[in-house]
Amino acid sequence: MQHIGIGIVSLLLYIGAIILFNMVLKRKMGEAMMWSCILLWIVGVFFGGKDPVKFGTDGIMYAISQEVVYAGLAFVFMAYIMERTGIIGRLVNILNAFLGRLPGGAGYVATIGCALFGMVSGVASANTAAIGSVTIPWMKQTGWSKERAACVVAGNSGLGNVFPPSTTMLLFLAFDSVAKELNGSQLYIGLMSVGIVALIIRLGVVWYFAKKEGLKGLPSDQIQPISKALKENGSALILFLGVALPLLATMGPTGEIVKAMMAPIKGGFKSISLILWIPMLITFFSILEGWKSLPHNLKGWHEMCKSTIDRFNELGAILIFAFVSSRMLTKLNLTKEFVAVFQEIANYSPMLVIFSIAIILTIMVGPFNSTATTTAMGAACYAALRTIGLPPVACAVAFINLVSNQGCVPPNSAPIYIGCGIAGVEEPTKLFKELVYFYALPEVILSILVMMQVLPVAGA
Repeated sequence: MQHIGIGIVSLLLYIGAIILFNMVLKRKMGEAMMWSCILLWIVGVFFGGKDPVKFGTDGIMYAISQEVVYAGLAFVFMAYIMERTGIIGRLVNILNAFLGRLPGGAGYVATIGCALFGMVSGVASANTAAIGSVTIPWMKQTGWSKERAACVVAGNSGLGNVFPPSTTMLLFLAFDSVAKELNGSQLYIGLMSVGIVALIIRLGVVWYFAKKEGLKGLPSDQIQPISKALKENGSALILFLGVALPLLATMGPTGEIVKAMMAPIKGGFKSISLILWIPMLITFFSILEGWKSLPHNLKGWHEMCKSTIDRFNELGAILIFAFVSSRMLTKLNLTKEFVAVFQEIANYSPMLVIFSIAIILTIMVGPFNSTATTTAMGAACYAALRTIGLPPVACAVAFINLVSNQGCVPPNSAPIYIGCGIAGVEEPTKLFKELVYFYALPEVILSILVMMQVLPVAGA
């Protein structure tokens, strides 16, 4: 097409570089994105006529000015604290008391557990590891095959993107074009409304698997009475205050009260950021609830925090270089070129735009994770969907649901192999067919229905 220029060519080179470094040379995603970012700088300077210093510093300054970067790191520390305190395990025990009597009840707990953990983590691999380490052994003990147990957890790992807040949501909100039309609170509610639909579909998949495997409910002597489960584990429910309090402070009647109280402080109400306050408050309540599992002196806290450095390194690198690359691609007119291409396609039919985006993102999210796909295509796809009249919230929700398939699009999906490792599945290829049919394909259809405005999105 005549609209293809240096922006789209740069994107293709960027994608190729990530594949080379991450998949072929087996480098970590953070390092792969760093080298790919350097490649974009070279292209921009030598072929795009960009000033080498200004082009580089503009991207770096853009990245370090994003609150999303710091919120993402806050989520890493929050997930670590939750892991240390064991609060997720106690939540799962409560769910077991409610659902353990259902045939295949462990599968329902795994699915809902992924959604719950997704609300406070948003990382598919972390979702698989945290929930899978508890629920996969339990599923196997209650009659699930190891392949199906791994499939359920890996397939549901994407709920960490669908349920807000997530890294993908944070990245998406950082795009200039998105920030002008959409705020975090609007996207939070929109994602939640469609996330509930996705969760119901996933629970239906568990029901089908349980029926196919002939599973029965757990015997009563293996299930804690609800009252006992709540008594022994109910303190873990304090976790949800970390989500509820920021929501109450910014939305509905209570939000209006807070807004009126903070009216004398210029910009005070706008400073209440969901993506920053949620991880901070959840971390606080997790520490409060699990204090006995944490160090009780400065030396212990120093050693514990020191042990989290590796977790910050990778995500920090991914977030920084994702934003730098996004800024560079924007400066190289990627968004304008893609908008022009999609506008040309839209002249034939808006449906061509919808299906093109669905296909492109599904193909990309296999070899990439949701972060890299969002960085490369987020702004362009958002602009394309806006040209066909889709509301901002619906554009964002559809995109994030599509890239949430990173956990169930083989063959290069980390959650698949994490789940297989926990379950002891030696041939992960056995999972591929069911992951595509029962998890990836329904999510694609769901996203297409959102883009067609057949499935309503809250706030759209």
